[in-house]
Amino acid sequence: MTEEENRIAIQKMIETIKKTQQVAPVVHGPAVEEIDNAAKNVISAENMLLDRYKRNHTYLRISLGERCNLRCQYCMPPEGVPLQHSDKLLNSTEIMKLTRLFAASGVDKVRLTGGEPLLRSDIHEIIEQIAQIPTIQSVGITTNGITLSRQIQKLVDSGMTHANISLDTLDEQKFVDITRRKGLNKVLRAIDDSCALLPHRTKVNCVVMKNFNDMELCDFIMLSKYRPVDVRFIEWMPFNDNGWNAN
Repeated sequence: MTEEENRIAIQKMIETIKKTQQVAPVVHGPAVEEIDNAAKNVISAENMLLDRYKRNHTYLRISLGERCNLRCQYCMPPEGVPLQHSDKLLNSTEIMKLTRLFAASGVDKVRLTGGEPLLRSDIHEIIEQIAQIPTIQSVGITTNGITLSRQIQKLVDSGMTHANISLDTLDEQKFVDITRRKGLNKVLRAIDDSCALLPHRTKVNCVVMKNFNDMELCDFIMLSKYRPVDVRFIEWMPFNDNGWNAN
C-alpha cells in the first residue's frame, strides 16, 4: 500500500473505533459483548480493508513477542538478538483492542506468531478472548512445536482452530545444525498430536535450502500420506546478513 492508502486505512480504523464505541480498554464483561455485536453490525463495504487492487483483507497476523527457544541459522545468531523490554510489546488488552478493530473491518482469520508464541504465558487467555469475537472464524498459531504437545489440548479447548508447525529437516543431526538445539522428536510428536486434535487443520512449514534439505522433499511429502496434514515448502527469505546469498 502507498503512504496515502495507509493513511486512509488508518483513518477508517479510527472511525470504526468510534462507531463500535471501542475507546475503553474493556476486555471482560457485558461491554465486550455489546462492542462485538456492534462491530458485527457495522461491517460493510466502506469499512472493509482493501489493497490497491481492491482485494479484501480478512487475515491478521499478530506477533506475541520476540523470544524463541531455538536459534535457527537463517533467523538469528547463536547468542540471540537484543530483545525489546516487555512494556514495548503488545499486552493482552492492546491485542484484543486491535483484534476487535480489525474484526470490525472484515478480518475473520487471526494467526498468532512470534518469536515463538507458545513462550507467551497468557497465550491461552488471548486465544480464548479472540475466539469469542463473533465474526472471527479461525484462530491459529505458527510454532516451532518444541512445547506444543504439552499445551495443545488446552490451546484447542481455548479456541485454537489451526496450527502451523515449522520444521526444516527430518534428520536429527541436521535439526541440531540448523536450530542449534535438540528437539526433533518433540516436533514430530507435536505434528502427530496436532493432527489428532486438528485433522486437516495442521500444516508443516519447511524452508527449502539448497544442499541442506532439498534432498528431503519427498520425505516431507510422505508425512501427509498417512496423516491429515498439509506440507508447505517455503522460500528462504533473501536477506544478505542471514547467509542467503552465500551459495
